[in-house]
Amino acid sequence: MIQIRTFYFNDLRECTYVLWDDTNECVIVDPGCNTGSERERMVKFIEITGLVPVKLLNTHGHFDHVMGNAFVERKWKLKTHIHPLDKPQLMRAAAYSEMFGYNVEQPTSDTVDINEGDIIEFGKSKLKVIWTPGHTRGGVVFYAPEEKPPFIIAGDSLFAGSVGRTDLPGGDYDELMDSLHNKILKLEGDCKIYPGHGPQTTIKNELESNPYLK
Repeated sequence: MIQIRTFYFNDLRECTYVLWDDTNECVIVDPGCNTGSERERMVKFIEITGLVPVKLLNTHGHFDHVMGNAFVERKWKLKTHIHPLDKPQLMRAAAYSEMFGYNVEQPTSDTVDINEGDIIEFGKSKLKVIWTPGHTRGGVVFYAPEEKPPFIIAGDSLFAGSVGRTDLPGGDYDELMDSLHNKILKLEGDCKIYPGHGPQTTIKNELESNPYLK
């Protein structure tokens, strides 16, 4: 069984996730830690829990989701796993963040491509990559169909009561709606959603109450 720890990092309250199973291998998803105290909080949790980070995953390349990538790459000798269409976003992270008043260390360009249908393995666990363009061109979600209940790490595609914005570079409203209706919302109703910002929700809840999905 996969366990999940949520961290809320940086001024944008981005959700960083650490996932692990009983082997203690873990993956770090969207590390948004940008200050020394934020980094220390994540490291302390990983070390006290006895976890061994084996993969760094990104749902997309926006700067608030990759603020800690360079630190994680260096600390645990990991490579960033990201969809190739969002690698340009990753490579612009430091420069783009400056436009919003942030100072972000630029992640390395030595990345691992992930694509639709790929399986990410750690310990005894598996995550399926589902390509969900719309918020960005290379946005993905990580789906755990074998868990009970199943869940997705959704990035900024879908939130509790809202959807990802499409007015940033690489955004496309029609593509996002297609990704939501033809991929994410076709998953099981009890499927948990761990979004890139805000509280957890489920597919069933969003189908019933999310005004953007009516």
